[in-house]
Amino acid sequence: MKKIILDLCGGTGNWSFPYKKEDYDVRIITLPYWNIFDFQPPTNVYGILAAPPCTQFSNARTNAKNPRDLKGGMEVVKRCLEIIHECMYILPSNTSRKPTLKFWALENPNGMLKYFLGKPVFEFNPYDFGDDYKKKTHLWGWFNEPKKNPILCKKGKFDRTLMKDFINKLPKDYIIPEGSNRRQCFRSMTPSGFAEAFFQANK
Repeated sequence: MKKIILDLCGGTGNWSFPYKKEDYDVRIITLPYWNIFDFQPPTNVYGILAAPPCTQFSNARTNAKNPRDLKGGMEVVKRCLEIIHECMYILPSNTSRKPTLKFWALENPNGMLKYFLGKPVFEFNPYDFGDDYKKKTHLWGWFNEPKKNPILCKKGKFDRTLMKDFINKLPKDYIIPEGSNRRQCFRSMTPSGFAEAFFQANK
């Protein structure tokens, strides 16, 4: 039986793509194909990746037309955590001290979410895993830490040139959610180097 990986709010599926390449049963729970609030997880999930939208928590939200809706943003975060908890309630046996869920991780760029979830257990920039740009990102969860192998970063933050590189490298089966802002979609995409390193640490 294939190991099931849930990719909650997975967008393009870049974080879970290394699992898909290795023939895991990857299920990307993202609009417009899945509404996370309607999704009920199966009983034999192996690992969970969660990347709830960062729009309301972002430090870059300085010129937005509408005020922050932290409560609205947290609704999605809470649903991700509910799904994680539902999977953790399942034990291999009545005497087991560990759940059947082997790992879970929730990701968001450095922003206001840390004030709700506490200090992250892991922090990285894309250049820590070979992608030449900066985007400080936090992880919360229960997982083996991926091994950093940083490069000298020359490009700074995500720019239009980097977006063209991302588009050119996209596999044909990547998902671009309908109606999404392509630039915003690629800016939020999990760096490939990190995704591969996370997979190697959490097979």
